Amino acid sequence: MAKLPRPVVRLIEKLERLPGIGPKSAQRLAFYLLRHPQEELEDFATKLVALKTDTVLCDQCHNVSETDPCDVCDDKNRDPALLMVVESPLDQLAIEHSDKYQGFYHVLHGAIDPLNNVGPDQLYLKDVLDRLDGVKELILATNPTMEGEATALYIREIVENAVSGIKITRIGHGLPIGADIEYADGVTIARALEGRRSL
Repeated sequence: MAKLPRPVVRLIEKLERLPGIGPKSAQRLAFYLLRHPQEELEDFATKLVALKTDTVLCDQCHNVSETDPCDVCDDKNRDPALLMVVESPLDQLAIEHSDKYQGFYHVLHGAIDPLNNVGPDQLYLKDVLDRLDGVKELILATNPTMEGEATALYIREIVENAVSGIKITRIGHGLPIGADIEYADGVTIARALEGRRSL
C-alpha cells in the first residue's frame, strides 16, 4: 500500500485539529495547498505566523486587536453607560456589523461548560465587575445554548451580588427573519413566544 510523504501526513494531522475539519477535509486541504506555488505557500505561512505575533488582546474588553486598547475601547463616541458581554470576538464582529449598538463590549472567549472542564476561571468573567463603573445597562449577549444560558445566569448573579442599580438585560432570541415556523425547534419557538412584543 502506498504511503503519503511524511510532510503531507504531518500537515494533515495539524489540519485535522481545526474545528469542523475531519480526516477527508484535511487531506483535500493538504493536497490543495501542495498544488500552489511556493511563493503563495510562504505568503500563507507568513500570515499564519502574524496571526499571533501581530495581534494582542485588548486589556479592557479582551477582544483581538492590533492595538491596546482596541479601536472600540478607544472610541470616545461610544456610550459608556452600555456594556455588552459576548462569548467570542466573532460575536462582537457580528453585532458591530448590525450598526445598531454604540456601547462597549466585554469578550469572554468562551462559555461555562463543565463537561469540557471550562469553568468561570478559564474565561474573562471576573473582570466584568471591574468594568461596571458608570454602566447603567449590562447586556448579556451569550449564545442561546445551555452553556451560554449558564454563563448569562452566572454573570447576572455575580453582578447582582456586587453592584446595585445596574439594569441587566438579555438579548432577544427567537425565529430569524425569513425562517419558517414549521422548521423551528421547540426551544426556539418558546424563546420567540417569550420575546413577543406589541405591534
